[in-house]
Amino acid sequence: MFDIQKLLRPHLQQISSYSSARDEYKGKEGIFLDANENTITTNNFNRYPDPHQLTLKTLIAGIKSTNIENIFLGNGSDEAIDLLIRAFCEPKNDKQNNKQNDSILLMPPTYGMYEVSANINNIAVISVNLTSDFQLDLENIFKNINENTKILFICSPNNPSGNLLKREEIYHILENFNGIVVIDEAYADFSMETSFADELEKCPNLVVLQTLSKAWGLANLRLGMAFASKEIIQIMNKIKPPYNINGVTQQLVAESLTQENQKNEMVKQIIFQREILEEKLKNINFVTKIYPSDANFLLVKMHNAQEIFDKLLTEKIIVRNRTKVILCDNCLRITVGTQEENEKLLLALKNLEK
Repeated sequence: MFDIQKLLRPHLQQISSYSSARDEYKGKEGIFLDANENTITTNNFNRYPDPHQLTLKTLIAGIKSTNIENIFLGNGSDEAIDLLIRAFCEPKNDKQNNKQNDSILLMPPTYGMYEVSANINNIAVISVNLTSDFQLDLENIFKNINENTKILFICSPNNPSGNLLKREEIYHILENFNGIVVIDEAYADFSMETSFADELEKCPNLVVLQTLSKAWGLANLRLGMAFASKEIIQIMNKIKPPYNINGVTQQLVAESLTQENQKNEMVKQIIFQREILEEKLKNINFVTKIYPSDANFLLVKMHNAQEIFDKLLTEKIIVRNRTKVILCDNCLRITVGTQEENEKLLLALKNLEK
């Protein structure tokens, strides 16, 4: 049976989180002389922001049909990734050779920050490549899991391939892995599949990551979301910095979340442009394959991808070179732009046929 306390690093069970001034007094009215803020300035930035982001979480809970206690907000999804690793994975200790190191398991090609965060925290990384069609290799995944594998990261739709991973195979992992399963849904708004966040009650070991950087167009504000059981969210809140989301971000995101219809319209336009871009790329003679995408980008295989990448740079058209990534030989990742941007890209590629 899944037990979150057995996964949690032992010393974290005993520590207390930092108690900020706003934890001790939660009211909004009064003369605030408790937080050593500058009380003389006339600007609007002298007060610390809400450390619990309650206004923002209330709006998100309404949009996502979930509860505030199931939401963690971070400085991008990267903060949630880092906190999960720090909460559940014990760093390598060369003096304890009799104990196997805690590890996370990744399925390349995938989002690079999972491994970066593990390396920063001195945590072992187990890699099991996706299959040639960018799906889970369940047999090898379970062969490589050991008793010290604490977290398994799944990106769906996957980055950089763009495709959804098979839902039934993800369920199989959730049901048979006795650790934390993190499903990164950064690009989920561009797919037709329902979020795994709807499965939280049935899956106590599930953490779902989402972001406002993609569909909502708020990458500059750096706000990521994690949805999980109340117990996991409490642990993440316990070890996060007290004021991890600044007040300006909270205000601007709250304003944007009242415009969900505008977000939905942007998603429709991006998907429409993605379909047009895919069709026209098929007519470029050095393009050999366009992988199916449920995201806001296309992974495109072509002859001499490095050369094409370099020539596009001379036209100040910047795509992502993935030629050195596992299973992505001779591939460029192309974000879906505006109609005008896509047409300029296509014209530049067409000119390279000559």
